[in-house]
Amino acid sequence: WLPKAHVEAPIAGSMVLAAVLLKLGGYGIIRMTPTNISTTLIYPMIAMATWGVIMTGLTCLRKTDLKALIAYSSVGHMGLVASATLIQTPWSISGAVILMIAHGLTSSMLFCLANMLYERTNTRMLIAMRGMHKAMPLMTSYWLIASLTNLALPPTINLIGEIQIMTTLFNWSPLTIMMTAMGATITAIYSLQMFMTTQQGHLTKDSKETYPAQTRELLIMLLHALPILLLTLNLELIY
Repeated sequence: WLPKAHVEAPIAGSMVLAAVLLKLGGYGIIRMTPTNISTTLIYPMIAMATWGVIMTGLTCLRKTDLKALIAYSSVGHMGLVASATLIQTPWSISGAVILMIAHGLTSSMLFCLANMLYERTNTRMLIAMRGMHKAMPLMTSYWLIASLTNLALPPTINLIGEIQIMTTLFNWSPLTIMMTAMGATITAIYSLQMFMTTQQGHLTKDSKETYPAQTRELLIMLLHALPILLLTLNLELIY
């Protein structure tokens, strides 16, 4: 239901759902999961969560709807959070909290950027949004920041959270490294593909009259990018 809710919701609903409500669900899992949960229950749940990371990533590679692509990406990242919270170790809980905060900022930023393109092109199809670098060159820098943090580029807090979760899962079961490594690779591929499809190439005929980014929109992007930068420079703010 989550990708449907993301795609059909207005931009404010998508941003609140990605940045706040998903994190509320992760917090609920952390608080409600018992510390002495049986391994017979953990194994299938973590297997489903890590497999979900790969499946949502492969779905993103085939998506032509920009908003649906970001929604499935959001689901994939929450699969890592769910698998980390089930292990119930201090290292895994720390990684889950860091990734939830990082993903809340990144996903909300991507949804807002997608809506800015939708307001100008009246479509969510990736092929109709190409060449936006020529129409909105300043906004391309924010697209780059959002895409790179989504794929967990070093030294962003997204990478720190994912590394902690991957390390915890590997210590719990070495087999999980194949799933998490494959999921991280697919995430990098579709994040770069999304950036290059929307920003590179020639403008379509309908996009040549696109107006540049407004001050209000640039301020919204700054309010997303600045916390990501500050948390990257000083991760102790989370603790």
